[in-house]
Amino acid sequence: MRLNDLRPAPGSRHAPRRLGRGNASGQGTTAGKGTKGQKARSGGVKFGYRGMSSRAQRFGKLPGFNNKWRIEFATVKLADLERFEPNTVVDAASLRASGLIRGKSNRPVKLLGTGEISKPLVIRVDRLTASTRTKIEAAGGRVEDRDGSSST
Repeated sequence: MRLNDLRPAPGSRHAPRRLGRGNASGQGTTAGKGTKGQKARSGGVKFGYRGMSSRAQRFGKLPGFNNKWRIEFATVKLADLERFEPNTVVDAASLRASGLIRGKSNRPVKLLGTGEISKPLVIRVDRLTASTRTKIEAAGGRVEDRDGSSST
């Protein structure tokens, strides 16, 4: 078999529509371009033309808004902390070692209150929700600031 022997599979390609071959062809007279107007003429519309003032055309549509001060957190659910032993210090390093945090290492950690916890743990993360704090303290654990001081 050679390259010149290759053919598309039968039925996979349609014959192109033959425009402007008389009214009996079904695409005669205006050849599917409607009646009059710039898009009906030969030459058609210039590439990139968007029907506006030239100044607006020169500058493309601007994408949305990106807040450069937004802080992206690595989120961890409270129920995922069940894998730690009681009275373990849970911080960003231990969460990364256990595989609960992946990706960029410089993102701060936020602990979400999804699920329950039954063990007392010492938590040192950047942020946590109010419901998380109450659940941790109800289980006998405590929440500390990242530097190790207690914030309760």
